[in-house]
This record gives sequence, C-alpha cells and structure tokens, in this order.
Amino acid sequence: MKILVTGTAGFIGYHLAKKLLELGHEVIGYDNINNYYDVNLKYGRLNELGINKEEVKENVLVQSSLYPKHKFIKANLENVEVMNNLFEIQKFDAVCNLAAQAGVRYSIENPHAYIQSNVVGFMNILEACRNYDVKNLSYASSSSVYGTNTSQPFKTTDKTDTPVSLYAATKKSNELMAHTYSHLYGIQTTGLRFFTVYGPWGRPDMAPFLFTSAILEDRPIKVFNHGKMSRDFTYIDDIVDGCIKVIDNPAKVNEEWDPNNPNPSSSTAPYKVYNIGNNAPVNLMEFIGNIETAIGKEATKNFMDIQPGDVESTFADVQGLINDFNYKPYTPLDKGVQEFVNWYKNFYGENK
Repeated sequence: MKILVTGTAGFIGYHLAKKLLELGHEVIGYDNINNYYDVNLKYGRLNELGINKEEVKENVLVQSSLYPKHKFIKANLENVEVMNNLFEIQKFDAVCNLAAQAGVRYSIENPHAYIQSNVVGFMNILEACRNYDVKNLSYASSSSVYGTNTSQPFKTTDKTDTPVSLYAATKKSNELMAHTYSHLYGIQTTGLRFFTVYGPWGRPDMAPFLFTSAILEDRPIKVFNHGKMSRDFTYIDDIVDGCIKVIDNPAKVNEEWDPNNPNPSSSTAPYKVYNIGNNAPVNLMEFIGNIETAIGKEATKNFMDIQPGDVESTFADVQGLINDFNYKPYTPLDKGVQEFVNWYKNFYGENK
C-alpha cells in the first residue's frame, strides 16, 4: 500500500512509519516540525528514516536515503493547497493521521494552536480523502476524551461528552467529524484512543522523559497530585502494532447497530473507535520506582497538587481490539521503561 502518515517527526508517527517501511509499504511522511519541543529530537527521528535535516525545505517532497519507498514533506495540515496537491499526485491507498498539537497542559496556555492543527488540519485531511477517493482513514484520538468519567476501565461504549481540556475536546471533535464523513461519503474511519504512550524516542514533555532527565541530572522531579495518580502506560511497539492492524482492516458498518441503544464506538456507517492501552494501570509512585531501578538511582521528589486539565487515573478496556483482531498490548512496564532509559542514555549521553 501507499500510505500517508502525518506526524512522522513525532513520537508515534516515526515508529509507525519505520515499521510500515520495514513491512514493505510505501510511506509518505508529513510533519510541520513545530517547536513545541526540541526540534533536534524531531530531526533525530527523521534521520533514522533517512531524511537529512539539510535537505528538508518547506512544502518540498524529500527522498529518504535509507528507504527507497519513503519520502517526506515538511508542511502544515492547515495548508490546503499543499495537501490537495499531495493527494492528487500520490493517490494514497490509506491515510493515518497522527499529526496534532500535542499536550494537555499546553492547551490551556495556547488554545488557538489546537484548533488550527487538530480541528482545521483534520478537516483538511477529511476533505482530501473525500475529494481524492481515499476510503481508508485512521487517526489518533486520545484517552483524554473520557474527561470526568470515573467509571473504569474506560470503555469505547462510554459517553465522552465532558472533556476537561481543550486538547481532549479537539480529539472528541475529530471522532465526531470522522463519523460525519463516514456517513456522508462512505470513508472508512477508525479512531485510536491512545493511553499514555512511552518508549524510545518519546516526547520530552511526558513523564518518562521528564523523570529520567531530572534523575540523571540530580534535579528533583515533580510528582503531581502528591503521587495519587495512575496511568495505563502503553509501550510504543504495542501502539504501532495496533495501528497497523487498523490500517490493514479498515472500519466496517456494524450490521447489528441499534439506533434505540446506540453504541458510540461503531455505526451504520463504516466507523469505529478503539482504545489502545495496556489494560493495566500503574500507580505513579510505582512508575517512578521502575525508572529509579532502570537508572540505578533514587529520585528527589517534589510533591505537588494536581495540574489543571489532568485526570487522576486512566484505564483502558481493550475488548474491541481483542474481539476484532485477537490482539492486546502486552509489553511489561519494567521492560518498556528499561528500553526507554537505555535509549535516553544513548541519545543524550549519561549527563546529557
């Protein structure tokens, strides 16, 4: 297949593009390489895909030096002209939209960036799929859509109408927009609600990176809500495997869908939503302990109140993945954390 993967300079997008290329697919990468976090890390990921930083120019397709079937373009999702030209020329078989303005807390500081990238940008993806006859669309949603819901594990059959951050609201809007295009135009859309993804090449604004960096540099770590939090930490390889299963098996109509008792994760349209999580929430203090063990050094902890937009716990019900693909994430936390710490030390050096 020829697949457009947006966000390939990002954490999940990079890993997905690499795996798809290793499987023999043709991949066009798309990313605006914004400065939300260190662009050197983003270019480091692209370099692993054979994309040389010096060759990257705005709105220009660049050929990979490592993968004959990989090209990359630096562009914004909001740029309709560039996107339409790309779709018209490349004639994609499938699109996986992982590009987005990330971060729950940052959405409080800079809300407009989220609307432009996550709503306007996603609208442009949907329109391009419609206009250029791409029927297979998967896209990143988020566990944050569950908002104030305290019934756990989070099920895709739960209502998700009470988000607590603008980031979550934009992801919920993506699901609604996708359903509309599935209903109106028959585009097979699948939303993937990711749960706290971690692993090598992870984001600097996420807990594994922040904790590892601080411990290695003898700085105290910030422990929010005084450690009374838990997350369904999900290893990156498990996330990628889930993405590929969805790309290979685009959404279908639910023939048993009941309008009197509607299941919000499926539809009379070719529309589907899945959770991708480890199905095993871990207390924050236990997670910190795993990082301390992997590094071989104890953290100095600064206990703080919970941050606006955060939730106390996440826990993924992955029955949908099991039912449809006989699949669920499986990487143990200690193994995943050790892989991340090993990568961090290798990439930055023990003393960064």
